[in-house]
Amino acid sequence: MTWVSVFVRTLAIQGSWNYETLLGNGVGFVLEPVLRQLPGGVHSDAFKAAMARESAYFGSVGDRLVWAGLLPFSSLVALIAFGVGAGPFAVLAIFLVMYNVGHFGLRIWGLRVGWTRGLAVAGALANPVLRNGPAYIARAAAAVAGIAIPLTVARVVGPTCRPLLEGALLAGALIAVGLVRVHGRVEGWKLVLVLIALFALVSVSVAR
Repeated sequence: MTWVSVFVRTLAIQGSWNYETLLGNGVGFVLEPVLRQLPGGVHSDAFKAAMARESAYFGSVGDRLVWAGLLPFSSLVALIAFGVGAGPFAVLAIFLVMYNVGHFGLRIWGLRVGWTRGLAVAGALANPVLRNGPAYIARAAAAVAGIAIPLTVARVVGPTCRPLLEGALLAGALIAVGLVRVHGRVEGWKLVLVLIALFALVSVSVAR
């Protein structure tokens, strides 16, 4: 029951978030059922020391993986579903399933690792998913955005502008692939100049 109590409390871990301790108070709240089992209970010096230590906890791994990665990626996939004709309930279900499978899976994994490793849990932060996951999800989200936005706009504006939007979708996909290929090899300002030049050429061609 202690494990279940701790897991349920993780759902409210951000309820006391602030700029001074970030998730510190939340982590202390989550671990309180475990710390209550220390000799002497809640009035012991061990309990007070442990709560003070946990309340000084700072964490940011989940910010990049979940808030800046999984959440926008799930939203964009749901937008693709909307763009191809899915109804509102289907779109909502796709988002909720994708996001909750990822974030609940991360919660369960984190709690299991912390439960089994104790103070050695810091070593688990070297997991490849936590280290490299945000970068891969960000790239995937960028690629999905190039598909989701035109499809969404196409459904909103109707079939009259669909050929133009399909061309924009293809161009966006090609640009996304090109940016991935040259990532880290070409300076950003040079890429911007090339894109501006291409945009100017396309604009002139369309105007004629």
